[in-house]
Amino acid sequence: MPEDSKSKISDWINSNKIAEIECLVPDMTGNARGKFIPANKFLKQESRLPEGILAQTVTGEYSDDFWDLLGTIDGDMLLEPDPATIRMVPWANEVTGQIIHDCYTKDGKPHEFSSRAILKKILKLYDQDGLKPIIAPEMEFYLVEKNPNPGLPLKPPMGRSGRPETARQSYSIDAANEFESFVEGMYSCCDKMNLEVDTLIHESGAAQLEVNFVHGEPLSIADQVFTFKRAVREIAFKEGMYATFMAKPMASEPGSATHIHQSILDKESENNIFSDKEGGYSDQFFHYLGGLQKYSPYVMSLYAPNVNSYRRFTREISAPINLHWGYDNRTTGLRVPDSDPVNYRVENRFPGADVNPYLAVAATLASGYLGMKNSIKPTEAYTGNAYELDFDVPRTLEEALRGLQENKEISEIFGDKFIQLYTSIKLVEFEQFNKVISSWEREHLLLNV
Repeated sequence: MPEDSKSKISDWINSNKIAEIECLVPDMTGNARGKFIPANKFLKQESRLPEGILAQTVTGEYSDDFWDLLGTIDGDMLLEPDPATIRMVPWANEVTGQIIHDCYTKDGKPHEFSSRAILKKILKLYDQDGLKPIIAPEMEFYLVEKNPNPGLPLKPPMGRSGRPETARQSYSIDAANEFESFVEGMYSCCDKMNLEVDTLIHESGAAQLEVNFVHGEPLSIADQVFTFKRAVREIAFKEGMYATFMAKPMASEPGSATHIHQSILDKESENNIFSDKEGGYSDQFFHYLGGLQKYSPYVMSLYAPNVNSYRRFTREISAPINLHWGYDNRTTGLRVPDSDPVNYRVENRFPGADVNPYLAVAATLASGYLGMKNSIKPTEAYTGNAYELDFDVPRTLEEALRGLQENKEISEIFGDKFIQLYTSIKLVEFEQFNKVISSWEREHLLLNV
């Protein structure tokens, strides 16, 4: 560890009288893996974790490719704390801090299966071209009643009125105030953890909320989203309910998304390259947009990474169903918001709330990068209701994973071995899901076929 990093972490530990540190690593799903280390020993020992934690399914299983790609001994990887990610853990019973760690192989190379390393790899491509991406995600999630029985459907929780929501309440102030205690706890927690959250709104689903992040550099924002999801779940626990980032937690309610606003700055001038000298949209803007259009089908499994993700893609105006783009058109997958030239940006509406933030951000930036490199032109802007058109996105995780393996440019950017491992992990999840017999099958097929 560099001496300046060690000094910064040491000062932080001492000034906050920290007793314990959560040593965190994002896994392939985007969940936190790691270990607790007493603060007085944190800087005195080398941190390691088994490589296998990067290759587990959401159920904790491994694919056969795990042994081929990582070897048969499940060896250790080296961890390096990133001092830019030091945060307090407000919900802990004792004074606890957390630090996100980078993963390295034993020969000192960034681990090719680390999702944080994948995002860094994409950002390096921009940096080499003198460019700096800026993003701002919008995070949707549901509050639901505690549900210890997975066989039962989820239900909206009771608000302060003592009644659950039963009607669409988009942007309702009073509906959001039903969960005032949770919201206050969330903002307090975010403030203590230095999470740059901005506005909160009530979305159209029952007890569905959306939090917007202040725009910033992609790695920092991805770290914040990773931390935010943990924090929101913890605050919900304290309020006697669950918070879920499932893409489609309830059949009768809209899905939840992670919309990603993105623009590109020239590193030297800090100017937005999406604007030309006359204040119009630049060629680079349209090429970036063209890249998002062309490559989104190939990276859809990174925007919709779970079997449940594809339930979100419906004609209910809750998620895009095709690859069109439009000016201020929320029915398209790629929306160009109304803004002045300095703020020209694209909103990618494909990612669900259930994404690994590092991989979803990497996928959208990689697609735009390839669009600019290859001077890809988008279609004409769509001005109508895109939900009236045909589906043009994968309908299952299996279909999306086939696409991820088909494009050589995406494989080169992410790494062939990463694509192989990610695909194999998600196929294991898909096959496990297929073994479950649903209530619909029992209801309609039991005595009718």
